[in-house]
Amino acid sequence: MPNAAHFIYIPGILILGVVIGWILGSRAAADAYAMQLRRQQQSNPKSQIPNPNRTSPGA
Repeated sequence: MPNAAHFIYIPGILILGVVIGWILGSRAAADAYAMQLRRQQQSNPKSQIPNPNRTSPGA
């Protein structure tokens, strides 16, 4: 029969796993979203915001 420590240890480890999974999942989702935006900008260069520090060829 498990002792009283198991009633604290097992839920604690489960909560720790959920927190770690949440952090890693949110990072992966943010990376995937950034990659999707980067692909959209590469496929449609007109939608990119011009860099004001670049000099135009005619100037």
